Amino acid sequence: MPVRVAVDAMGGDYAPGVVVEGVLDALAEAGDRVTVLLVGREAEVRAELDRLGGAENETLRVVDAPQAIGMGESPTVALKTKPESSIHIGIGAVKNGRADAFASAGNTGAVMTAALFGLGRLPGVLRPALPGYLPTPSGTCVVLDVGANVEVRPEHLVQFAQMGAVFGAAFLGKEDPTVGLINVGEEPGKGTDTVKEAHKTLAALGEQGTIRFVGNVEGRDILQHGADVCVCDGFVGNVVLKLAESVATILPQMVRSEIGRQELAPEQAQLVGGVLKGMLAPFDYQAFGGVPMLGIDGTVVIGHGGSSARAIRQMVLSTASLVEQNLTARIGRALRDPGPDASSS
Repeated sequence: MPVRVAVDAMGGDYAPGVVVEGVLDALAEAGDRVTVLLVGREAEVRAELDRLGGAENETLRVVDAPQAIGMGESPTVALKTKPESSIHIGIGAVKNGRADAFASAGNTGAVMTAALFGLGRLPGVLRPALPGYLPTPSGTCVVLDVGANVEVRPEHLVQFAQMGAVFGAAFLGKEDPTVGLINVGEEPGKGTDTVKEAHKTLAALGEQGTIRFVGNVEGRDILQHGADVCVCDGFVGNVVLKLAESVATILPQMVRSEIGRQELAPEQAQLVGGVLKGMLAPFDYQAFGGVPMLGIDGTVVIGHGGSSARAIRQMVLSTASLVEQNLTARIGRALRDPGPDASSS
């Protein structure tokens, strides 16, 4: 059976054009593995399909949603005043079984709120979390939370670690990913009371073989792959993620300035530029497409508001992959029975 993905056609800075284009590209690549419900203002979506030479068929259906939630709107106000929004209807498609997952590059707060109230949390989940991806010399590491929870208690961090370990196993392809706690020092006694208490619990779970806990990870160690999964509150995680993303913007500026200062020949500058382009490629968020809400009773993936058609394509494909890997069920099992095999079962 193909994975059925409901896609928010009105989500993102360049919707619906790039969304429709990205969906068509994803379906062309996926073959019969994926079907899509394009949820949005029907006339606008069909106009984009016509422009791009696409049409409804057995893998693509248009679902009318006459309202759209803007990127700058208040999530709570918009969800109350726009019950026929593409986000509402897309989440509803998952809830009523018409779709296996929902993906949107729209208003993050609105998607999170709609998912939380529309689908609910998995049993035992205290708070859903958002993971982020960071490149390292040896691959990619996962950081969570990156913005859903700016204030947390120790038990929240512990649960982020448990959910992150399951997601890390699925996303990184590692059966037993290492988990670290972002802190200001390596010693267990460092950090805030919240972090110290979380460390005690995670260390105990590590000794039991429930989780592969490697201790505290300092800021300087995150991009050195101090752990496969780095756990923190949403305030710290968002700062870390945005700082890492800025590297892709700042480094080219610095390199161009240095090329000019050293008066490199054009062929030398071209060589340096090629090396830099390769170095920065892993920082490109569009290669990942989006991130799942961990802890929601359903698969919901949130993309970047500035997503291009390429990013939308990847968002659809990665959403289907998470469904195929039974991520939601695996997280549920890990929280019910946190044994050593929970993350890979």
